[in-house]
Amino acid sequence: MLRLLSSYGNMFSSRATSLSSAYRLASEFGTFGGNFLPRSPAAGSYLLSTVNPYPRRSVFSLWGGSKATEWSRAVSEAEKIVGYSTSFLSLRCLLSDELSNVAMQMRKLVGTGHPLMKTARRLFYDDPHVLQTRGLLVLLISKAAGPTPNNSESTDGMTSGIYQSQRTLAEIAEMLHTACLIHKGLVNIKTEPLNGDALKDMEFGNKMAILSGDFLLANVSSGLATLNNTHVVEIISSALGDLMKAEFTRLRDDECNSIQPRDGATVEDWELQTFYSSGSLMAKSCCAALILADHPKRLQDAAFEFGKQIGYAHRLHQEIQQLVTDNDNGNDLTAASLPAILYTQEHHCINRQCELLAQEPISSKQVLNILKSDKEVLEKAKKMCSDYGQSAFSALDLFPKSEAKNALKKIVKAVTTF
Repeated sequence: MLRLLSSYGNMFSSRATSLSSAYRLASEFGTFGGNFLPRSPAAGSYLLSTVNPYPRRSVFSLWGGSKATEWSRAVSEAEKIVGYSTSFLSLRCLLSDELSNVAMQMRKLVGTGHPLMKTARRLFYDDPHVLQTRGLLVLLISKAAGPTPNNSESTDGMTSGIYQSQRTLAEIAEMLHTACLIHKGLVNIKTEPLNGDALKDMEFGNKMAILSGDFLLANVSSGLATLNNTHVVEIISSALGDLMKAEFTRLRDDECNSIQPRDGATVEDWELQTFYSSGSLMAKSCCAALILADHPKRLQDAAFEFGKQIGYAHRLHQEIQQLVTDNDNGNDLTAASLPAILYTQEHHCINRQCELLAQEPISSKQVLNILKSDKEVLEKAKKMCSDYGQSAFSALDLFPKSEAKNALKKIVKAVTTF
């Protein structure tokens, strides 16, 4: 299996390399502490102009929110504990020669409205602590568990008490997440009234998204092969499978849009959807990190539980943030969000608003207008977010006292405080 994965990664890298042109964006970037940083202002400004042609504006990070300062402080402290900043950890692949030509071609998508440009802005520009939170948590849980005397891996390559294989796993988790974000940016051309240049733009954008996402997945395969652990390969592969399952649940329609079934949805439905879409990768990556260090099963299970519970808390925190701030975009609110499900349960689907939530399609702004005036649902959602956080705290009880454990607790607190 390992040999097959490695062969697949090498094959895809060879094919992608043939696409490279004289424009080699990656050559303008140097490395420091495992991260790619611009060697010249021109390189940095070119990259930002490619993925962000618009003025910077305040946005919600993937893990931040109303307590952005507290969140940023928690992440900054955690990065110091694990040895170096993880904010651009997976750019080793994103800025490689194989994708340099893709970056050049992406300029053609500016102004077309293709979702790939929005994804690129989120990955490169929005917030310095947006990208690598999953990898950071994997590194923190690895350091919190510590080394083991019976581990076959040499301690020579350890950095800040973390095995090299665990750092590789953190990068793999980030690449996998990034690849799925890019693939989700595909436009279903059959359902869009497009023609002429607009149709060509969307088709071109889809090709770029497929190529970029597949390249990262190929690197995930190659990275997994280097770990030489079939159990870890199986676990991370199942996490990828869960990401695919997330698009085929009761809370998705035939076009993969978020919906609330007409016969109603439950908290369990939301938890399953959230686990498949984000919690599984986090939980299984944390568990796999401890497998690589040969930690006992009970500690592996605790790491899995921590990843799952913080995944729930994180997702619910995103949804609640739209209800407790002045931001009216409602980007994280859908008819399948937990506050919307709680609203439907509270009102027993007897009013006009419940009927709207069961209709498809319904915009995020409509969901926000329905929910923002219901304080009871908001408080219930906050209580559930706090409960998920407490479960994450409990999962850490088996870990010895350390700076890494305290950093994990601060991150949990940041995503459960409003």
